[in-house]
Amino acid sequence: MRTIKILGSGCANCRRAADLIETVAAERGIAIGIEKVTDFAAIAGYGVMSTPGVVIDDTVVHAGGVPSREAVEGWFD
Repeated sequence: MRTIKILGSGCANCRRAADLIETVAAERGIAIGIEKVTDFAAIAGYGVMSTPGVVIDDTVVHAGGVPSREAVEGWFD
């Protein structure tokens, strides 16, 4: 199972990013666990200053806005 963290306040863009990631993972049959990180000190600890941010297996793969579907698909190749 891949661990994915959504970094942000829980805003609409954070929810859209999480929904898109869950959809793509489900379509590809990939098991994921999503954790929502809302603590700004923890978010800053990843070096993310613009949310939503996405961390996969402890690596920041995206920050600032909802990622494109193509980007999310690339994370699961």
